[in-house]
Amino acid sequence: MLEFVNFPIAGNALPHWITAILWVVLAVGFMKLLMPKVVSKIECWTTKTSSSWDDAAAQALGTTRWVLIALIALSPASNELVLKPVVERWINGIALAALLLQIGLWTGSFLDSWSRSVRKQGMAVDPSATSALSMLSFLARAVLWSVLLLLMLSNLGFDVNTLVAGFGIGGIAIGLAVQNILGDLFASLSIVLDKPFQVGDFIVVDDFSGTVENIGLKATRVRSLSGEQLVFSNADLTKSRLRNYKLMEERRIAFKFGVTYSTSPDQLQAIPAMLKEIIEGLPNVRFDRAHFSGFGDSSLDFDVVYWMLNPEYGMYIDTQQAINLAMLRGFGERGVDFAFPTRTVILETPPPATLNLSPAT
Repeated sequence: MLEFVNFPIAGNALPHWITAILWVVLAVGFMKLLMPKVVSKIECWTTKTSSSWDDAAAQALGTTRWVLIALIALSPASNELVLKPVVERWINGIALAALLLQIGLWTGSFLDSWSRSVRKQGMAVDPSATSALSMLSFLARAVLWSVLLLLMLSNLGFDVNTLVAGFGIGGIAIGLAVQNILGDLFASLSIVLDKPFQVGDFIVVDDFSGTVENIGLKATRVRSLSGEQLVFSNADLTKSRLRNYKLMEERRIAFKFGVTYSTSPDQLQAIPAMLKEIIEGLPNVRFDRAHFSGFGDSSLDFDVVYWMLNPEYGMYIDTQQAINLAMLRGFGERGVDFAFPTRTVILETPPPATLNLSPAT
């Protein structure tokens, strides 16, 4: 029996083979039996917390693959055996590749689950940030798998230096070919991170205005007041001077009007006080000033400034209408007339000319 136990199989005694096999069996057994219970306990614990990190971690553990765990266990199993250097190198390379692949699955699942959770929570607060988070999550996974692929190839004995150099040259060529697209891509990141505007904001760009509907990777879509959709390149938006009315806390209103030159000084002096009384009597309004500002070609001019405490355009235009109607009533009661462009033309007939018909001497 002792001779049978110590009989070499492929250069190794039976106990060594049994020990090596146990490494794989225990690893797979832990994976199949204990891992589901561990994940279930973690998921029960995560329901009691408000953080999204632990939920993503539990989701990531659920992506563990028993085949990869078995391949990873080949590395400690091979240490129990005496193998040829080539075989041992390949076993260690396969085990490391499986480990890297499993790390990629864990990390990729974690990033995906976490980004989805954050997007869901942030949709109501900052919709534009969700698109940037999706893009950053995609870029992070792309970089992760690229690095893991290079590490796998390197540990399997492939020369990755030439491959990396080729990727570098190819990346430069592709970058030059699609530089406009890349410019819009990075402009999108700049817009989302710097937040000059967000989805739902009303913006004015040059002669165009509307409400932001979507901030994409290449273009931003704006719904204009007349109903059509305006599409702006993200790179153009970052170079433009735009006005964001959604961020307005108060709206400053300045307007002018003129009265006729027949208005008496006492009537002119009473107009600013009347305007102040009209404006201060309206809700959500702060009066600033009203002055007799100058002499126009056909009018005596006044400047009026007030602030809307609510910046909504509809409320502003309702308030301005109320002011205009109150001015018409007040001026009518006081006998003050609004001025309009007039011009007086004076026609004068010149005196008849006297002719001297006497002969010259």
